[in-house]
Amino acid sequence: MMNDCVKLNSREMAAFAADGLLRFDGVVPDLINQQFLAEAGRVDNPNGEDGSNRSSTNLANFMAHSKLPAVTPGTVLHTAYKETTALGELVRLPVVRGAIESLVGPESLVDHHFLHLALPSSFYEATGTPQRSQHTHQDSTIDPRRAFDIQLFYFPHDVGPEMGGTRYVPGTHLRIVSESAIARYQNIRGQQHVVCPAGTLIFMHHGIWHGGGINRTNEFRYMFKIRLNPSIPQVQLWDTSDLSAHDFEQRPIFFRKEPTNPTDIASLLTRPQPWFEGDTGRLEYINRIRFWRYLLGDKNFDADYWVTRIENEPSASV
Repeated sequence: MMNDCVKLNSREMAAFAADGLLRFDGVVPDLINQQFLAEAGRVDNPNGEDGSNRSSTNLANFMAHSKLPAVTPGTVLHTAYKETTALGELVRLPVVRGAIESLVGPESLVDHHFLHLALPSSFYEATGTPQRSQHTHQDSTIDPRRAFDIQLFYFPHDVGPEMGGTRYVPGTHLRIVSESAIARYQNIRGQQHVVCPAGTLIFMHHGIWHGGGINRTNEFRYMFKIRLNPSIPQVQLWDTSDLSAHDFEQRPIFFRKEPTNPTDIASLLTRPQPWFEGDTGRLEYINRIRFWRYLLGDKNFDADYWVTRIENEPSASV
């Protein structure tokens, strides 16, 4: 039986609309983390007794013998993972279930899942090949939908700064590109590298620019990803009880008598990222506001008049 869920509030949803992600550090209990690692299994040392390298074979065997399930695309999430498994327990945690339902609804569909392994330095030393970070990319292909999938990134163990934790660029989710068209960009102002305690989850919009880093330790780095599709319109799925009339009002802009409240919905939607330029950054405010309109189901919402001024086309009276 499903536990109660703790849904996101409006400020968290506005932060997701602006940044394209929500991060929950250490939210998964250690018992689940340890169970997951046991069910995932371990990859053997790449070197055979004869000194030959068998990393490709070992990785294939790892996939074949892991206790993690294979899931058919389009499977309803709550039927995809048995309750007694680590993943089944994880997706049923109240805070996890609440975030999922707030973003993609109660009957979300599993698109796919995958266990990403950042191999230790010894694997590359054994083959004499240099380590390279994964290219920066947006998952899948050109995806212009207003509707969105989420990708749940799960880190079941501590990730230190030398382990090559996933890098990502907050706020890039609405800057649509074709998968690897951004592959040559490795260092972007404002990018983050995951350094986190065990049991950390990051809920990412499918459009976030991201890539895996280089693991410079002698330990494996595990990251499990679940991509979820919505099956209903993503309109006011979160706890909207904290929304008030104030959240829909326009406020004085540029010339102000009083400082703005940083927790206002408008403030959250117009908070810049370090990579924003003076002109194209403003386009991101427009993208965010239109995205928030989709989430609210309100085609007239605006923040600081950004969209209204470019939609204002008065018609001649008859």
